[in-house]
Amino acid sequence: MGQLFTSAATTAFRVTIVLFLLAAAGTGVLAYIWTRAGSSWNIGKPANQPVPFRHDLHSGLLKIDCRYCHSTVERAADAGMPSAQTCMSCHSEVWIGATVLEPVRSSFALSQPIIWTSVHRLPDYVYFHHAAHVTKGVACETCHGRVDRMPRTVKTETLSMGWCLDCHRDPVPQLRPRGAVLAMGSGPHAMDLPDDLRVFYREAFQRLTSCNTCHR
Repeated sequence: MGQLFTSAATTAFRVTIVLFLLAAAGTGVLAYIWTRAGSSWNIGKPANQPVPFRHDLHSGLLKIDCRYCHSTVERAADAGMPSAQTCMSCHSEVWIGATVLEPVRSSFALSQPIIWTSVHRLPDYVYFHHAAHVTKGVACETCHGRVDRMPRTVKTETLSMGWCLDCHRDPVPQLRPRGAVLAMGSGPHAMDLPDDLRVFYREAFQRLTSCNTCHR
């Protein structure tokens, strides 16, 4: 029986198959790298806000307690965002006529909320409870970074499922005593934690890594 395809056609077909496989593998590698790149998670990218709030001034220089603006962080799932009334408790006397604060004054006068843009918003299918973390020793800066140094608030961690699970598998090295949760730059205090707390988290491993803990 005669040859159906020429040698050149056979070679071209083989080269095409090899190139297709290489392209598929390269696409998979690029997708893997992209999903783990900081840019795809908006790391370091500030969000547009109605007012250019500076954490480095309020939290850093002035040492204002996080809970003054995020008032429900220790008792609710949501940390809470500052209302116009909260802002005006200071700015009715400080920077009274500043143009940049006009949105705050308008919200206060009209009794309308300030529409802040969330920097660390999680998908709707993820359940996260601030109080459950803060009251157990997870510091603010563990997830939010050194906000006391940020002129504009940016995300410093991906907050991806993998990132959360890394902590849930062994949270003890990341924990602090309750009195140090709001402190900036103090680092974890794993060595200061009592042994019963270490035992508790070792026994809670399966619950902390269960799907329905975060996906309800």
